[in-house]
Amino acid sequence: MKKSVLITGATSGLGYDFVKLFAADGYDLVLVARNKAKLEEIKKEFQDLSVLTISKDLSIAGAAKEVYEEVSAAGISIDVLVNNAGFGLMGPFHELDIRKQAEMIQLNVTALTELTYHFLPGLKSQKDKARILNVASTAAFQPGPLMAVYYATKAYVLSLSEALAEELADTNVTVTTLCPGATKTNFASVAKVEKTKMFSGAMDSSEVAQQGYRALMAGKRVVITGTSNKLGAYAAKFLPRSAAAKIAKYVAKDA
Repeated sequence: MKKSVLITGATSGLGYDFVKLFAADGYDLVLVARNKAKLEEIKKEFQDLSVLTISKDLSIAGAAKEVYEEVSAAGISIDVLVNNAGFGLMGPFHELDIRKQAEMIQLNVTALTELTYHFLPGLKSQKDKARILNVASTAAFQPGPLMAVYYATKAYVLSLSEALAEELADTNVTVTTLCPGATKTNFASVAKVEKTKMFSGAMDSSEVAQQGYRALMAGKRVVITGTSNKLGAYAAKFLPRSAAAKIAKYVAKDA
């Protein structure tokens, strides 16, 4: 019996790279994103697979439950959940639009949490291995001045995912957290960080996705992409939090 994967933020960047990886392995696809036209374009690329597209803005309260209800109504059993959708904003906390920051929390934190909550019972009921991939960031390992809310959301994703991985250790469900550093996607333009020091050595998104995919299939709990990103994340564990915050503030400035 063919397996199914649900991927959020599926129309660009890492999300689209994950779509191609899972499709290559023969998974049927449930693709969630805001852009309905782009979803339909992608659907046409994989006519040999079953593809359900769901146009939904997960930054709106209640949207995650609606996605779960649509998948259930379609009679689709999910084997892999990929919580990829998210965005960031650059700027002093008090100067950024609080509504946009609230939307960021809703998307990066609440929607991810709710999707995991709703789909987890079904994942646990699978006879074979079931998997969850939550996309965090190297931002999860330290405070992030000038991207304060974004860094905080990713710290939440990592903490939640590691806790769930241990909760589910004796079940058929694995939880993997992908922690990429700067990656060549449209994230940078949305967050307005293209010219910052942190993006001077951005990795190709397809390579990040491949590393995340391999880690997911191996059942690893946390994967940090790129040697320099690994070193930075590990260093952050030993630095005083104030020093880590100063470094994060420095790399957030223009190169």
